[in-house]
Amino acid sequence: MNIKAWKDTINEGALDEKLTFLYGEERLEAQKARYLKVLDGAEAVVGEGDVRLFSAPGRTEVGGNHTDHQLGRVLAASIDLDVLAVVKPTDDSVIAYHADAFEVKPVDISDLEIKEAEINTTESLIRGIASKFAQNGYQTGGFVCYAESDVLPGSGMSSSAAFEILIAYILSALYNEHKVSPIEQAMIGQYAENVYFGKASGLMDQMACSVGGFVTIDFKDAADPKVRNIPFELDRHGYALILTDCKQSHADLSDEYSKVPGEMKAAAAVLGKTVLSEVTLDQLIANAREVRKECGDRAYLRAYHFLNETDRVLDEVASLETGDIRSFLKFIIESGQSSFMYLQNVYPPNDLTHQSLAVGLSLSEHLLKNDGAWRVHGGGFAGTIQAFVPLAEAERYISSMEQIFGEHSCYKLRIRSVGGYELTK
Repeated sequence: MNIKAWKDTINEGALDEKLTFLYGEERLEAQKARYLKVLDGAEAVVGEGDVRLFSAPGRTEVGGNHTDHQLGRVLAASIDLDVLAVVKPTDDSVIAYHADAFEVKPVDISDLEIKEAEINTTESLIRGIASKFAQNGYQTGGFVCYAESDVLPGSGMSSSAAFEILIAYILSALYNEHKVSPIEQAMIGQYAENVYFGKASGLMDQMACSVGGFVTIDFKDAADPKVRNIPFELDRHGYALILTDCKQSHADLSDEYSKVPGEMKAAAAVLGKTVLSEVTLDQLIANAREVRKECGDRAYLRAYHFLNETDRVLDEVASLETGDIRSFLKFIIESGQSSFMYLQNVYPPNDLTHQSLAVGLSLSEHLLKNDGAWRVHGGGFAGTIQAFVPLAEAERYISSMEQIFGEHSCYKLRIRSVGGYELTK
């Protein structure tokens, strides 16, 4: 269908069922307006002819805080904030990605060599994804698209991974008959980020965006991570997932983020191992004196956090699988406490004046201590906190948090059951 036909389809309600599936009934009208706006924006850049609609979600980390880089276990989930794209295939080899919020140069994927000038750019991700498609024996081709994202950058929702999965899903749909699996899409996205973009990221973000729903991943075999989807509808158990942006900048925190895996690996090295997934808790405690002497107390505490946290994921998964929401919430609180006390990623040690995540956690504890859960979200030090809030208390919680952190600082999210998705009539 062309753009006009898509608009007519939306206005007639023919996409209501699929939009409700992706975003929930309460967001249906807002999403219809959003889709119409994106189609309006696409008219100038996509031009005449038939177009296709694609969506890729952001993600939330639920359990396994700072465990993936030690080849541990994680629990994550896709969310209903996404990247939406209007796409038209072309006869050439150029991917022309137009966005409402930033500029991306056209990428000619007939040349798949790494470009020094593209490192740390969006263009490098596009070229890297196309390169891995070719290496894996898949077809590639050009397309032009116009995209809009409500996955907030710097929020722990993985806007970059959502973009990577979008590009991989589009190439799978346009040129490979949807044959590229969600797991392979995630690995392709990670490859592009590691090799072409130049960021040594783990696989959790891409996998959570590509698989959909709650997903648990065991990274112990780095070449073949074990991925499992867990069917669980949070709202049917009476809870909402709410992230709060506590309004503290991520600027100049790269060193703090890199110290976490660095100190964990240093602790593992004292025990003759490369990463902490090769170590047991009993071994760490038995060698506590040596670890503290060689690496310092914080490295020991961070290792202690990892070994408990990676096992805690098993408990969280079991709670979801049995529908035991009370136990699940208890484990989430334990995870958050471990991150605060042992991992120590709730505020940067060089700025003790500003501790906005801790303020948010304290208020969440006050509001939810009788029913709910709260924890730091994602990498920590700044950004967002996560809360599981009884549906009946959601508006009161949001109002209380926004009195402290400002209007529109809270995001009430749904767990999205699919990753990349093509909307069809």
